[in-house]
Amino acid sequence: MAHVITDECIMCGTCEGECPTSAISAGDSAYVIDADACIDCGACADVCPVDAIQPA
Repeated sequence: MAHVITDECIMCGTCEGECPTSAISAGDSAYVIDADACIDCGACADVCPVDAIQPA
């Protein structure tokens, strides 16, 4: 199951650089995770400063 980025995202971009599969990209108001590319490693959640990334 992929991780998801919640509305708490502050668009800092920290998570995008941590993703080993490049599954994270900038959306309109928050970053988004491509569920098909996400390997559920949690690296993005570990670096999110506002805990906006949660398991789906």
